[in-house]
Amino acid sequence: MSVFTAAADQSVCTPLPVLGRDVTVPLVTGGEVTYAALDYAASAPALQRVWDDVAAYAPYYGSVHRGAGYLSQLSTDLFENSRATVAAFLDCREDDEVVFTRSTTDSLNLLAAALPADCQVFVFETEHHASLLPWRDARVTYLNAPRTPGEAVDTLERALADRDPYGPALVCVTGASNVTGELWPVRELAAAAHAHGARIVLDAAQLAPHHPVSVRDLDVDWVAFSGHKLYAPFGSGVLAGRPDWLQEAEPYLAGGGASRTVARRADGGVDVEWHTTAARHEAGSPNVIGAYAIASACKALTEAGFDDLVARERYLIGTVREGLAEVPEVRVLSLFGDDAPRVGVISFVVDGWNSSHFAAALSAEYGIGVRDGLFCAHPLVRTLLGSDPQQVGECGAPEAAPPGEKSLNAIRVSFGAGTPDEHVDRFVRAVKELVRDGAKWNYRTEDGRCVPDRG
Repeated sequence: MSVFTAAADQSVCTPLPVLGRDVTVPLVTGGEVTYAALDYAASAPALQRVWDDVAAYAPYYGSVHRGAGYLSQLSTDLFENSRATVAAFLDCREDDEVVFTRSTTDSLNLLAAALPADCQVFVFETEHHASLLPWRDARVTYLNAPRTPGEAVDTLERALADRDPYGPALVCVTGASNVTGELWPVRELAAAAHAHGARIVLDAAQLAPHHPVSVRDLDVDWVAFSGHKLYAPFGSGVLAGRPDWLQEAEPYLAGGGASRTVARRADGGVDVEWHTTAARHEAGSPNVIGAYAIASACKALTEAGFDDLVARERYLIGTVREGLAEVPEVRVLSLFGDDAPRVGVISFVVDGWNSSHFAAALSAEYGIGVRDGLFCAHPLVRTLLGSDPQQVGECGAPEAAPPGEKSLNAIRVSFGAGTPDEHVDRFVRAVKELVRDGAKWNYRTEDGRCVPDRG
């Protein structure tokens, strides 16, 4: 494996072992190559450490909560200890609750269901749909995309100052953009929210895998993230933060586990006493393996040391950005400018190329997996591309456009703790070759996607 020595402190950090690092894929031009997974922003590969921990627990799998058997008690301890591990990873306050969910999307929908009556929500148009869309039952104010971190704070300040009537309010903001990778001024936005009597929830789906997240230091009220972006398997997520709104709300799901007592009434109905802890919103049999996998990933990242991980990722970011800057036909998308701090997420367009065609060629001819489209952040990508933010586009797939014809979409390359140097070096070389020489294969549009023409 490659090694990067950080210039500042000479510390050595190798890529963390992940599943799939030795998988080979066929090329349309012949032969095979080790797959370069550069789509971390969608789903990061699971850490080998996480997979090994889950496999070691699997023989001891048992029901959780109230089970009298040894395996039930062991699984219950594992589940609750995982909650404590996540709380420590996020540097939660003493009275904060950690609720296990299915994903960031599930977490934010849970919080949306727990909002007080007549709550007003403020959200920038730059958000991923997971944090842009859940607030359907609230009064929502959508804020225009800022062009500097300072403008983001000023925009929020003005919006909060103008709200009427003055009542409960929530600000939802990303920690790192899933389109540009740029870091948002979360601490300053939290200060602005609290100064105007509002609360704030942080979408840390793209931040937590790359940087330490401290609920105390950032002074956010809640944080949400997904396991599958934090090097754990699919199907688990976290909502952590203040308990009061969650305890006062009706359970997100009604059922066993959320209820403390259930009794029939004389009139034939039922009376229910709901739990006042995280269990209130965890009805049904919980995803113990998912919770444990998240906890294992939290431990692995903490033990690896975020300083080293951040330093190495900064090197990879520099390699990609410097390589793309050498290709005049490439335009990297950005809100805050070239000097803005960012995580390993970079989106760009290539003059003369349909984004789907370019991504398909990277995969078929170089064994490189990236993503193309609107990245479930339609208004933001439209703004960055200079088109109408209200223009319709299909989530997760490009608009139909023949190879070579322009489509209003972008290409996203993303990487993280498990990415070898060779993967980003191959990506930069492939971009240069495709722009200079064109694709070596013919492609056609099939079901809205560009694919190699094998017929």
